[in-house]
Amino acid sequence: MKEGMIMIINTGQRTDIPAYYSEWFFNRIKEGYVYVRNPYFPQRVTKYVLNPRVVDCLCFCSKNPKPMLARLDELKEYRQFWFVTITPYSKDIEPYVPYVKEVIETFKVLSLKVGKHAVGWRYDPIFISPKYSLDFHKKAFEYIARELSNYTNQCVISFIDLYQKTIKNFPDVKQVSHRDKHMIAKEFSIIARRYGMQLYTCAEGDDFKQYGINTNGCMSKNVIEKVIGEELLLKPKSIREGCTCLIGNDIGVYNSCLHGCLYCYANYSNDLVKHNFSLHDSLSPLLIGHIEENDILIDAKQKSDINYQLSLF
Repeated sequence: MKEGMIMIINTGQRTDIPAYYSEWFFNRIKEGYVYVRNPYFPQRVTKYVLNPRVVDCLCFCSKNPKPMLARLDELKEYRQFWFVTITPYSKDIEPYVPYVKEVIETFKVLSLKVGKHAVGWRYDPIFISPKYSLDFHKKAFEYIARELSNYTNQCVISFIDLYQKTIKNFPDVKQVSHRDKHMIAKEFSIIARRYGMQLYTCAEGDDFKQYGINTNGCMSKNVIEKVIGEELLLKPKSIREGCTCLIGNDIGVYNSCLHGCLYCYANYSNDLVKHNFSLHDSLSPLLIGHIEENDILIDAKQKSDINYQLSLF
């Protein structure tokens, strides 16, 4: 069976593959394919070919890319786009995320390896509390922006969404008020410009355009085209209100990230995460577990969307 069309492989919407599953990922690159179990219909397993002829970009989103740095040469034939999330929260919020200074240094090394244009910084999700006040965020954002100023041209911010999973794991969290959102957007846009960065928001509406913020999405068609230096033929579709980002085709698995962040929307419980991690086999084509007898295997219909005719000129 065949379904869909894919030209971008995403790794970071459901879990943090670079941080915890890098050996598995490089094994998949070597083998040239990966299996992905549908999170809503678990018996449906899609096979994606991993080959630069049909994959226009590998997109990563990670809080700790360090485990992959030594082997990045194995990805040199692929166009890449990396988002690295660096936030100033302590272990009370992000128990197993490396300290900010360590992630900053990792970011710098990554940028030097893949290129400044191919690495973006995420400062999200933003929430307000007595400990993490507006003033705290302003100082933290400027510190990180100053450190990264020579290593990226872009930063994405977003405010916390109160998904049911988030409320369950982080019951004390509150929505950021309309007033505080605008104060943060205005201050952050000034800081970002000071350090040569374009600030983006995603699925936050168009209100922040007045501050010079790009509100068209963090992984939109235009963003990807700038990263890979090619025009894409696809017509972007909105996958959620106010978002045209190309974030489908994720090869990760929900409930498998070990960072333990209280605000995480992708994990339901730590016990389930530990159980799934125990089923991980770095040699399996699936991130978690193995193919089972009643699984329905589907070949993804894959075709490059790069406009090669235009790129010849």
